[in-house]
Amino acid sequence: MEAPSTSSYKIILGSSSVARRKILSEMGYQFTVMTADIDEKSIRKETPEELVMALAEAKANAIISKLQTTSSHEKVVEPTILIAADTAEAITQGLPVDDYLKDAEPTLLITCDQVVVYEGVVREKPSSKEEARQFLKDYSGGHAATVGSVLVTNLKTGLKKGEWDRVEIYFNEIPDETIEKVVDEGITLYVAGGLIIEHPLILPFVKEVVGTTDSVMGLPKALTEKLIKEAL
Repeated sequence: MEAPSTSSYKIILGSSSVARRKILSEMGYQFTVMTADIDEKSIRKETPEELVMALAEAKANAIISKLQTTSSHEKVVEPTILIAADTAEAITQGLPVDDYLKDAEPTLLITCDQVVVYEGVVREKPSSKEEARQFLKDYSGGHAATVGSVLVTNLKTGLKKGEWDRVEIYFNEIPDETIEKVVDEGITLYVAGGLIIEHPLILPFVKEVVGTTDSVMGLPKALTEKLIKEAL
């Protein structure tokens, strides 16, 4: 795929997720990092699809209000595409929205969220290593799904374009010692459902993925590109 030109705008990735950074780099974008701080547990919905869309919207609103209250000495000359996802670190860079809106070109704010669905139950990040261990044992020889959202808000026009994406993942039996090693690394505590299919220890036990790996990792490339175009 031809790398998109980023000369006329900047991109900010609003996620502490290493996987999302990696995917966005693979898409050919250069970017800086920024995050939203919201209480995700305070937002509940009937279905996982509604939940991830509501969380993406809440993150967008939180970042927009931060942009409006953050003072910046620099005048932002170029429009910015802002990609926001997981809520983890404090904002590393703040840019006032007013400066964006003076520009001739639009600014896009992109927010995401993801949950894992197992036997109809929504799973977010594990609360402990014990829970992460149980999650992985459940997936062993079974199947789970990821439901992720991408929301693009055009800050100049107010236009919002968002969609969710679902991927089904089927596993062979995962040996207990493999589960222990992965859980001990601590990385499972930072991902929805403790699910990391691209991990070198887990990958050999992934039987089938119905959907794209980049979607499972938190940022579906094709969907993100499509929504950026639609919002513009």
